[in-house]
Amino acid sequence: MRLLREKIEEEGIVLSDGVLKVDSFLNHQIDPVLMKEIGIEFARRFKNDGVTKIVTIESSGISPAVMAGLEMGIKVVFARKRKSLTLTNNLLVSSVYSFTKQEENTIAVSGQFISPEDRILIIDDFLANGEAAKGLVDIVNQSGATVAGVGIVIEKSFQKGAKELTDLGYRVESLAKIASLKEGQLSFVEQLEEVTS
Repeated sequence: MRLLREKIEEEGIVLSDGVLKVDSFLNHQIDPVLMKEIGIEFARRFKNDGVTKIVTIESSGISPAVMAGLEMGIKVVFARKRKSLTLTNNLLVSSVYSFTKQEENTIAVSGQFISPEDRILIIDDFLANGEAAKGLVDIVNQSGATVAGVGIVIEKSFQKGAKELTDLGYRVESLAKIASLKEGQLSFVEQLEEVTS
């Protein structure tokens, strides 16, 4: 996705060989125009997959997921990382390790919002080692629903997450693929631009 790639090139900051900071448009401050285009692109890529609901994780996955849900006309459910007094019954839970925060989180979704009849599109901001995506897949599987695919805004292709998910049989669609962040230099996996139908 050319617009996203340009934004990463202009505003992304390489902090280390494994960390790309994009908080000026995705992880802290949100660029709603870019998020709208990201939502449109996810909707286009998954338009023939019978998706009935989107599942994401708080907090950076919410904005691209909501924009995709708006475009697709479906609801969005987000997994919570923190305990809530209102989220107590029929919980689907999984454990997720955050590389950037160096901590383990228990994520939870109320089972009332995902049914076995649902076809779920998982959307998240980053895919690196795949911990968050695999945690969401686990929650969807616990519900009896089907994972229709995984949509990722930025994939770190030099890490194992995308390969592990595809090896498990899940379709992964990443809008931007980072080939390397070595020595402070950002490089992309070259992707053919798909023709919008």
